[in-house]
Amino acid sequence: MSGHDPFTAGFSGSHDLDYEIRTVLGHAFSGASDVGEVLAAVGGVKEKDHDAWFAAWSDLGDRTAGQVDDAARAGHRTSAAAASLRAATYYAVAVNAVAALESDDALLPTFRKHRAQWDRWVDTSGLDVERVAIPYEGRTLPGYLFRAAAGSGTDGPRPVVVAVNGSDGSLPSLWSACVHGALARGYHALVFDGPGQQSMLFEHGVPFRPDFEAVLTPVVDALAGRPDVDPERIAVYGISQAGYWVARALAFEHRPAAAVLDPGVVDVAASWETQVPKSLLKLLDKGDDHAFDRDMELGMRLSRATARTWRFRARPYGVEGYAATMREVRRYDARDVAARITTPLLLTDPEDEQFWPGQSQELARLSPDVSTVVRFTAAEGANYHCQPLARALTEQRMFDWLDERLGG
Repeated sequence: MSGHDPFTAGFSGSHDLDYEIRTVLGHAFSGASDVGEVLAAVGGVKEKDHDAWFAAWSDLGDRTAGQVDDAARAGHRTSAAAASLRAATYYAVAVNAVAALESDDALLPTFRKHRAQWDRWVDTSGLDVERVAIPYEGRTLPGYLFRAAAGSGTDGPRPVVVAVNGSDGSLPSLWSACVHGALARGYHALVFDGPGQQSMLFEHGVPFRPDFEAVLTPVVDALAGRPDVDPERIAVYGISQAGYWVARALAFEHRPAAAVLDPGVVDVAASWETQVPKSLLKLLDKGDDHAFDRDMELGMRLSRATARTWRFRARPYGVEGYAATMREVRRYDARDVAARITTPLLLTDPEDEQFWPGQSQELARLSPDVSTVVRFTAAEGANYHCQPLARALTEQRMFDWLDERLGG
């Protein structure tokens, strides 16, 4: 390929940073980012300068939050709301960037700035949004129910999409991935923080759980009893690691009428084990946890950045020790229950999937009567995990499929 090709060459020499930039640029389609300010903010960041990477996003969040205040003081409510959504997006990237810093002292303050901007947008966007508290094992999960505007379709009970986040996704990312498209088509949409996600982890210390039916069932219960929701037309969308959570939950919770998994995931540990030497995995398989922990600790001493990333990724699983964490992650496996799924599934399958390649096809093989796989390609600008630069195309395909099943 001749000449400079930014789509293939990328926006950073680091694959991880490049993917993060692509993801945020993809949010521009729904108003949750602006291409120029993003590229300007990260343009001078070197690929291994973790402090500069955090500062770029934190500073961009601060600058954009300043635009919110300036516009609000001048009475420009629409501009203020738009800026608050973008600020929430940028702070969310800064939250994840804390993983590579020497200290996580900035985590909670940055998260709270992120959530404050999200809440400000919710309150000023002009959308019909209700904060909901979803009963869950003696506590509640915080959620936001976006209601489609009156007149967009029937004025009676509506279909609703439950949007389930991945391992480290933010609520603005769900707006871009699902809610934006749902409202445009007359669906209500629910987003929430589940166990191990965002506020439930950072502020309450509640970890992930593999049996996600214990989460999805109370969510469906909360929606099914509402007069503005059609209980026969509840759909579920799961992005990234939620491709596992939703698949697992639907093996036991059969009320949803359809689900989109972006992508399908049957074995979460696969994305972890590709980063661990095979010799160490053999120790784990033999049950030699002491040797596994010893050798992992030695490796982490040689790479402080890797050690910090491990700590950030392991934290939501709620266990201590390298072997214990790997064993916990291995519990997130839907292969033994996937055949029980009765809900129709649309499974995205992007070319160049980095984390769970081939797993959409595997889930389809395990649940052939209900699964449809849709391929996304680099030629369409739709490669990589969750098609970061092709969210318009993804939205089109998933909602056209949902419309055909739910009578949207």
